[in-house]
Amino acid sequence: MYSEIKPQNKGTKQLFKNPVLEKLSRTHISVPLIIFFTYAAALLYWSVTHTTLSIATTVTMFFIGVISFTWVEYNVHRYVFHMTADTEKKAKAQYTMHGVHHEFPKDKTRLAMPPALSITIATLLLFVFRLILGDFVFSFLPGFLVGYAGYLSVHYMVHSFQPPKNFFKALWVNHGLHHYKNGEMVYGVSSPLWDYIYGTMTKQQ
Repeated sequence: MYSEIKPQNKGTKQLFKNPVLEKLSRTHISVPLIIFFTYAAALLYWSVTHTTLSIATTVTMFFIGVISFTWVEYNVHRYVFHMTADTEKKAKAQYTMHGVHHEFPKDKTRLAMPPALSITIATLLLFVFRLILGDFVFSFLPGFLVGYAGYLSVHYMVHSFQPPKNFFKALWVNHGLHHYKNGEMVYGVSSPLWDYIYGTMTKQQ
């Protein structure tokens, strides 16, 4: 589907007729970043003051959370945002979630999840991971959320600024290949790790 979308260098597109929904579908990048960093800090504070987890365990679980997020980022991007749109409903959902970003990649208001959805998902993850991990969630989820905040930061920068003249330039190159060369390759944004593991790192470099 994305091969049929021609990226526009500027502009935006209205997704919803309802002005409230349309407004809620957009956000400034700073809003979700503040939400996730604050949420992560609060959880870490709770971990230190209300659990018996050691510093070593807390740090280890935090970094496991960060790495886990990169895996989730890769799979959501590959299998949800780029799902096979074999029905009209799937095609509409796919375009709303991600296709509009491929058509208007420089629209800065749609480079991050809207705040209301961000808070809802973070809270749902807290309850789900709490059932699975117990008190470990208070150090794992902060890492997961910081990983997501890192992804948002990288995604925003690669669409808004010129690539730096250092090793981080590879992130700009990789995501540029995904948008402008082959939308079915290079799904990792914050890290190319899982593209190498799963064989989706394009050779067009």
